[in-house]
This record gives sequence, structure tokens and C-alpha cells, in this order.
Amino acid sequence: MPRSLLGIEELERSEIEQILERTKAFQPHGGQTFAKVNTCTGMLVVNAFFENSTRTRSSFEIAAKRLGADTLSITASGSSVSKGESLVDTLNTLVAMRPSAIVMRHKASGAPHFLSRHLSTPIVNAGDGTHEHPTQALLDARTILDRCGKLEGLRVAIIGDIQHSRVARSNVHLLSKFGAEIVLCGPPSLLPREMASIANGVTLEYDMRRAVRGTDVIMMLRVQLERIHEPPMQAGEYFRFYGLRQEHIELAHPDVIVMHPGPMNRGQEISSEVADSQRSMILSQVENGVSVRMAVLERVLLQ
Repeated sequence: MPRSLLGIEELERSEIEQILERTKAFQPHGGQTFAKVNTCTGMLVVNAFFENSTRTRSSFEIAAKRLGADTLSITASGSSVSKGESLVDTLNTLVAMRPSAIVMRHKASGAPHFLSRHLSTPIVNAGDGTHEHPTQALLDARTILDRCGKLEGLRVAIIGDIQHSRVARSNVHLLSKFGAEIVLCGPPSLLPREMASIANGVTLEYDMRRAVRGTDVIMMLRVQLERIHEPPMQAGEYFRFYGLRQEHIELAHPDVIVMHPGPMNRGQEISSEVADSQRSMILSQVENGVSVRMAVLERVLLQ
């Protein structure tokens, strides 16, 4: 029976390596576009996004079509959930239409896990609340491998709103399985102490200059104002203490790379000078998102 992809935490390192290796076959090379392989012709992938998304939703749709599958996209505002129907009933209605897989984003942590216990159709978690975002961590890992050649032994700084970041959690789970040294940095109100205990090799740091010193990878995060009642500080003050600038790049490893899952707020968490520099892998992350999601969907649909 095909398996869902609900998170990175429950995956073995070997499973992650298989997905990352398969991704290489789908990456465009030499200016080519993504190859259409048609390994999943005749299958239907439902993209059920109950939270706003641009990059993830569109790249899952492109990935499914590149595999030859048909797609159907629904949103909370365009579904019967907005009329009071329960999420289980909405998804059961979709399952009755015999999709091959459901890609799901939801504001509630654990929603895909809950539904996977009630539905026979495999589910791919496209982000659940503040819990996990597994395909983002996979595409980040692929991006790091493409540039650095390894994950083992790297020093990675993840900076920003750690408390509300499913991207941070999934990356911590993935990178720790490969023995990376992980530094989490942010304002005290956005960096809970318990984050240090979710995986081996994690340390907390509240001073950004200390966090980036000697790092191979700097991963910036957006402050998720939609999940915060009171911002930790004004935008200008936040950029002063936790915005990535050229002065921080000079403290890092000479070959440091800069990443951001998007959407990116220039002048708040990252300067345009850094975002547009040769150190920036932000557009490579977007490109790798399609390739990784092709590998994930193929694994779920054909296994």
C-alpha cells in the first residue's frame, strides 16, 4: 500500500537519501526545463490547500503534471469547509472520487496525521500549522548538497521566528540525522528553550553575530505575524538585531550559502544586497522544489 509523507521526523536517513538521489533525475540541467516523464499517467493528485500558498501549491501542481498525473486544486474558501462541513467529510468526499494521493496544507498542527488515520488515500503533508513542512526540508537539503556536496559536518544557522516555523522543525529533524551542527537563533520570545531538545546537535543562540560565525549555511525565516499576537519588536529594530546583512556574511565560512523558504521580506529579515548576491540560493530552492516534489509524488503514487 502506498505510504503517506507526513513528516521528516519519522523517516529513516536511508529513506531521505533515496528521495534526494531520485530528485537528481528530475533536475533540469544546462538551461533545460523540467523533463516530463509520464510515470504517473492516469493518476489524480488533489491539492487541498486550507492555508494560503504560492510556491508550494504551484510546485506540487507542476510536479504532478510533469509526472503525467492529472491535478485538482481546492482551497478553504472554495470548498464546503467554508460552509461548515467538517474537514473529514470534505476529504471523504474527495476520496470518493478516487484520487491517487492528496497533498494537504492546513493551519492545524497534526491535521494530515489525523486524516491519514481516517482515509485510505495517501497524504503528502504540504505544511501543518507550526509542526512540519517535510518537502521544504527535502528541497533545502537537495540545495545544500548541490552547492556544498554534503550534509555531514556542516554548521547550519537557522535564524528568525523559530517558534512558529514548521520549516525550522523539519530542517532540524533532517539535518540532525546527517550529523550537522545546527544553531537556532532569534529573539527570546520566538526561540523557545525546548527547541534545543528536539534533536541532537542543536544549540540556541540569541546573538546573531555569534550564530553566523563560521557557518556553512545561513537559513533565514520570516516572522509569522499572522500567528503572533504581539510582534517581538518593530520591523526596523528587528532588522537591526536579526536581519541578515553583508557584515554577517563576512563572519561566516568563505563559501557560505544563504537560504530562505519564502515569502521573503526584504529589509526586515534580509537585505537586498544579500538576497541578490551570488551567495543566495533562494531561487535554486524554488527550482529544486519542483524536482523534490516530483520525487516525493512518484514515491507515494508508485510504491
